[in-house]
Amino acid sequence: MIEIDHVSKLFGSILAVQNISFQVGKGEIVGFLGPNGAGKTTTMRMLTGFFPPTSGSARIGGLDVFQDSLAIRKKIGYLPENVPLYKEMIVKDYLGFAAEVKGLDRGQRKKAVAEVVDSCGLEPVKNRTIKKISKGFRQRVGLAQALIGDPEILILDEPTIGLDPRQIVEIRKLIKGFAREKTVILSTHILPEVSMTCERVLIINNGRIVAEDTPAKLSSELAGDERVRLRSSGPPEEVKTRLSLVDGAIKVNQEDDRGTFMVEVQPGEEVRSRLAAAVFKAGWDLYELVPVAVSLEDVFINLVTQENETTEIQAEGDSRDA
Repeated sequence: MIEIDHVSKLFGSILAVQNISFQVGKGEIVGFLGPNGAGKTTTMRMLTGFFPPTSGSARIGGLDVFQDSLAIRKKIGYLPENVPLYKEMIVKDYLGFAAEVKGLDRGQRKKAVAEVVDSCGLEPVKNRTIKKISKGFRQRVGLAQALIGDPEILILDEPTIGLDPRQIVEIRKLIKGFAREKTVILSTHILPEVSMTCERVLIINNGRIVAEDTPAKLSSELAGDERVRLRSSGPPEEVKTRLSLVDGAIKVNQEDDRGTFMVEVQPGEEVRSRLAAAVFKAGWDLYELVPVAVSLEDVFINLVTQENETTEIQAEGDSRDA
């Protein structure tokens, strides 16, 4: 459905997006994850035809985003980071205006507005001016205008930014409801948004794609060593020494003064039984022994940190060569 092939974007001497390639299949919800300034919004704007790429190509449904711009825009619903709302307008009138701009005839507009008002939960505020509704409802209005015309593809740039926790949950439920019906790219720097909403994740940093997979696989494949949390009644220094000698234990760190330790272990090995045996053999009580899952946040921080360190080293090398 969406194909990005070796796309780069230069703004003067600044390389905002660097030779990125990825595909998004029909009906997928894909998270585009990265820190602020990583190149997310630039990529979204190229996909919607707002920016041309400096090099490379982007295709949606087999059509070139830039050569077939008008045809592509009929397939896309776009929610930019800053929703362009006319705050003096009544909600339903604004949505009718959006339907007119998208080329729907008079008969289609009324039906289209009614559908998005229902799907986005705007019935309580449809007759109110936009400036008098909450930020959460304004975000829903922005999402509703993206849905006008029933587009095949939704491109959502930071759809929950600035919302309170309850509003975030509401918007998240709306987006998840599009699964299998629409192709969705959700650009964000908020990690829980990706874990709870998306089937697949693209992580971008410094304009480059640094990882791509499901949240679960990224956590398992890029996490490195596995971890086990253990708490016992033994003297902390003795416990640490004894656990360090267990076959398969790589590193032991004391976490608190209650006898809790985090043990990094060899991936794929069942080390917990050995750790338990070491504790019991010493005559201590074992209060806790559980595996600790590596979160997407851990993976994201590791990837971004590594990428930034690599970029800094390359920059230092270039300055020396100069």
